[in-house]
Amino acid sequence: MAKIRVPGFQFAGVACGIKKSKKKDLALIFSDRPATAAAIFTTNRVKAAPVLVGMKRIRRGMVQAIVINSGNANACTGSKGVQDAEAMCRQVAFRLGVDPKLVFPSSTGLIGMPLPMSKVRGGIEKATALLSPQSFSQAAEAILTTDRFSKVSSTWCNIGGQRVVVVGMAKGAGMVAPRMATMLAYILTDAAVQSRCLQRLLSRAANETFNCITVDGDSSTNDTVLFLANGVAGNRVIALGSKEEQVLFEVAKKVMKDLALKLVKDGEGATKLVEIRVERSRSVADAKKIAYAVANSLLVKTAFFGADPNLGRIMAAIGYAGVRIEPSKIGVSFDRVHAVRNGIVLNANERKASRVLRRPSFKVCINLGQGKESASVWTSDLSYEYVRINSAYRT
Repeated sequence: MAKIRVPGFQFAGVACGIKKSKKKDLALIFSDRPATAAAIFTTNRVKAAPVLVGMKRIRRGMVQAIVINSGNANACTGSKGVQDAEAMCRQVAFRLGVDPKLVFPSSTGLIGMPLPMSKVRGGIEKATALLSPQSFSQAAEAILTTDRFSKVSSTWCNIGGQRVVVVGMAKGAGMVAPRMATMLAYILTDAAVQSRCLQRLLSRAANETFNCITVDGDSSTNDTVLFLANGVAGNRVIALGSKEEQVLFEVAKKVMKDLALKLVKDGEGATKLVEIRVERSRSVADAKKIAYAVANSLLVKTAFFGADPNLGRIMAAIGYAGVRIEPSKIGVSFDRVHAVRNGIVLNANERKASRVLRRPSFKVCINLGQGKESASVWTSDLSYEYVRINSAYRT
């Protein structure tokens, strides 16, 4: 993994024994100065303890350190779980000499198990001693659970004559669904950004990236995206509605889309990355409804796995999405191979369509023929390996 750095931030990733595998399981991200912070959280009504604590911390709009453990979600653990999440923050604050309210907790892993706090404390002690601007990759590795690879991204732009860096790391492979699912993502920049501007920017970018992916339709208890801007770049503070906001938005969206697609590509047991594109819809909302119906259909996803262009499954998903449609106007294509025209399946193109579906990445384009709006959702196939991984996750 190429070295990723962002001015004013340090990182650490260590193994402290939470995972039986002895792999890295505790990460620390530290800003040399308090950073403007924005966040979005899972929409699941059952929220993990670190999410509850994080939702309170983010109200101040400032964060200086993030402590993340993997291997244990600290979810469905009651008041003791909240106490443990707060204790993690206090220990990090003590070790780094910062205000505990500036420390943000995250956890991911098995639900329903109490945190092994003696191991966590040892990990925090080790991680704070190893903080380094060069340890981004170690931190990105330490937040993983069933992931097959680390998800990282980095880019930069020019704002007001200053070079501004934007980087990100994420975890997630299963239980990835719309509106924030089992994923953690941390976006960092050295730009100076107004608090309200950062929150709007994050929400806008997430709506076009993390909120447009699905692996299995399940939503989790721990999901968090946190965006920190520490201002080390020295640019004039980016304000709401400014040209600079749009510049940073485009760059942040690029990083977040890169991470989002890597999440889908790494879907548990996934062999294919598929874009479901719905065009000529009456509204964006309708287009998204249909895209999600197709993307989340287990029958469609298994057909993708088998490279079977089963148009009946796709047409059925379009029909039950809850959107007013005119079936006789619908067209479907796999990349450039037309498979449905005017609502009729083109069986003569089945072999060509099957060849497309054998590719590791392809697009399913659905033309509704009744408007001007469009939307895309990215999904994966559903394989034997997904069942194996999730049937044995706890054992």
